[in-house]
Amino acid sequence: TRSRFLYYLFSLGTELGNELFYILFFPFCIWNLDAWLGRRLIIIWVWVMYLGQCTKDVIRWPRPASPPVVKLEVFYNSEYSMPSTHAMSGTAIPLALLLLSYGRWQYPFMFGLILALCWCSLVCCSRIYMGMHSILDVIAGFLYAILILVVFHPVVDLIDNFNLTYKYAPLIIISLHLALGIFSFTLDTWSTSRGDTAQILGCGAGVACGSHVNHLVGLQLDPPPHTLPLSLSSLTVTVFGKAILRLLIGVIVLLLTKVAMKKATIPLACKIFRIPHGDVRRARQRMEVELPYRYITYGMVGFSLMFIVPCLFHFIGLS
Repeated sequence: TRSRFLYYLFSLGTELGNELFYILFFPFCIWNLDAWLGRRLIIIWVWVMYLGQCTKDVIRWPRPASPPVVKLEVFYNSEYSMPSTHAMSGTAIPLALLLLSYGRWQYPFMFGLILALCWCSLVCCSRIYMGMHSILDVIAGFLYAILILVVFHPVVDLIDNFNLTYKYAPLIIISLHLALGIFSFTLDTWSTSRGDTAQILGCGAGVACGSHVNHLVGLQLDPPPHTLPLSLSSLTVTVFGKAILRLLIGVIVLLLTKVAMKKATIPLACKIFRIPHGDVRRARQRMEVELPYRYITYGMVGFSLMFIVPCLFHFIGLS
């Protein structure tokens, strides 16, 4: 079909699984709503995406052939197809949001369930419409995400408490995420998959370490149990203005962190591994450059999200 409405609707659905969405959604949740909820969502998201990317690289099914499929997106075309990681994150995030927030926040259960189902359906259908996945890829992604949620939802509290309170948590977090990144890649050709996975692991490690430091200095404390369930405060112009200002300033800091770290890490990795960095694009595709650059850059973005930006808000009176 040549429907403009469907094209824009499903483009939006696809964006719900892309970096732009994550860099707005997770910070908004952590800085404006509930850091407790944000940390747990990121833990689940990291595991879902990591396992999804690794499974793709083990199964190695190609993308649907074009023709007959009309591809409306080409960015992830070099990646394998099965399972759909967009379908996985589009299933895991809204369902985890419902599971974690219901009972902690006051809202009707049906409202949360309908929102989660609409979100999930929009992302899953968008991948078929965009020509990036077969129906089987999407169904597999949906079921796989539910399986991971069943396993990880019961232990997410334990993981978060460990990240916050265990003395040597940062050391273990960094080592574990690095090891997962190094041992999961046996690609025969370069694809966006390796960098994306290193990015996700780096982000997870940075957020967990930032949470630990946060807890250590008592910066962003979770509301005490007797104040639960939380209710949404009435939306005034001041509350809305502060929320938008926090998001705007915070995201600018995250983007500046990303640019600065990228500028520093690529030449450094090239120097250490003696790789010519005249052609930055080619150098970036080398595993010795791509993994450390993505891991360190997004690790610092995650750390800024949890610790540096809340410090800045505290300092300028926006917390």
